[in-house]
Amino acid sequence: MKGYGPADATESPRFSGIRTFMRLPYLRDLSGVDFVVVGVPFDTGATFRVGARFGPEAIRSASMLLRPYNPEWELPVFDVLSGADYGDLSVVAGYLPESHEKITEQLLSILDGDVTPIVLGGDHSITLPELRAVAQRFGPVALIQFDAHGDVWPDEFETHATPFWRAAQEGLLDLGRSSQIGLRGSAYDASDLRRSFDMGFQVFTAREVRRQGLEAVAQAVKERAGSGPVFLTFDMDFADPAYAPAVGTPEVGGFTSWECQYLVRGLRGVNFVAFDLVEVSPPYDHPGAITALLAANIAYEFISLLAVARC
Repeated sequence: MKGYGPADATESPRFSGIRTFMRLPYLRDLSGVDFVVVGVPFDTGATFRVGARFGPEAIRSASMLLRPYNPEWELPVFDVLSGADYGDLSVVAGYLPESHEKITEQLLSILDGDVTPIVLGGDHSITLPELRAVAQRFGPVALIQFDAHGDVWPDEFETHATPFWRAAQEGLLDLGRSSQIGLRGSAYDASDLRRSFDMGFQVFTAREVRRQGLEAVAQAVKERAGSGPVFLTFDMDFADPAYAPAVGTPEVGGFTSWECQYLVRGLRGVNFVAFDLVEVSPPYDHPGAITALLAANIAYEFISLLAVARC
């Protein structure tokens, strides 16, 4: 029996209907569902530009252009996957610890239903409560992080600069299988970058990605991740501001939209148990919503990776 998929564009134009991701059905009953797209409209962890609370809405609106057949894999995605839009998790605006507790609790209910979450943020602080939920379900997981920043600042406060330092301290990560890709930009001192290496991450700075090449980097990340459970987090500042201007902390010298797609597609075969995509801040976007459009397409590649894994 065929599962849930997008609305038929031959009967209902893509610009019509309620703004769910790809016009998937909005469901809270997860029976017969393989994955859900979940919004987390929270940006109280931002330290520079806020606005990512509006990210899930913008990404969903941009996603109406997406179609169910992925030619990269020659795959009708929803012939092998059943998916839905879960809507947004409940958060408490302005209250970070309380919101993080609620995120963990709500995400656990999804994971306990054997459903793979694809979370749309929101600032990068939300990944910490997600990892708390994922680790309760799967134990410590490998992290594959696309980001201009390591987000390993050892601060007593929880912000979007601290999630992976805290996750490591809490034992949520299998650092021996984890990788950070794309790090670049100015820093406060040399320890900012060194910290990721010292913690045990495999680190590919933006310069190193270009020196080694996209395919070699993707292969090295896959090999390090191995066969165990993996969480993929994609901060949109991984892309260059020319392609994704609407992010919380933009850094020049980043990656093109095609390079973003290529690297994510290169992770075929990894055992992903959860994904998130964060830091889309629509108030700073181009009138054509190019940041949200790229984000929607990256989330589509997450879904496609799940579909390819079933073929």
